Amino acid sequence: FRLFPLREHGMNWRAKPLTFQEIQAFKRSKEVMARFVRAYELMLRFYGIVLVNKETGELKRAENWAERFDNLNRFSHNNLRITRILKCLGEMGYEHYQVHLVKFFLTETLVEETLPNVKRSALDYFLFTIRSKRKRRELVHYAWQHFKPPDSFVWGPRDKLLKYR
Repeated sequence: FRLFPLREHGMNWRAKPLTFQEIQAFKRSKEVMARFVRAYELMLRFYGIVLVNKETGELKRAENWAERFDNLNRFSHNNLRITRILKCLGEMGYEHYQVHLVKFFLTETLVEETLPNVKRSALDYFLFTIRSKRKRRELVHYAWQHFKPPDSFVWGPRDKLLKYR
């Protein structure tokens, strides 16, 4: 059993994808969902991030963030795990957690520049796990506002990004 199961095959092709019915059964169980949030918090701590508010999904850097971010920058396989976590958050009904986690990584990669080796994954994969089209557009616009150099931003048409509010 995987910690963050999906309805698609991952890197382990022997692992059986979840069914829609299994996901619905998980969502109906308070115990399963509480364990899911605890697993999410555990992985966040591993990455140097703290879940500040379980209701909103707000995040902040953990005290050991510098050491953990160094790990994220050195080992790109973590990016696959983060993508999986983001997809699973969407499957399990935690879309608001997805948005906060993607924005956290966009801020750390584009604004703070603490995770340069995660930037490509944040822009190419993390962003596109967001289920809400509106929230995804907001995050693409946020990324565009902070991307350097601005003329190299390829994740949306410039004319639409200029008009976006």
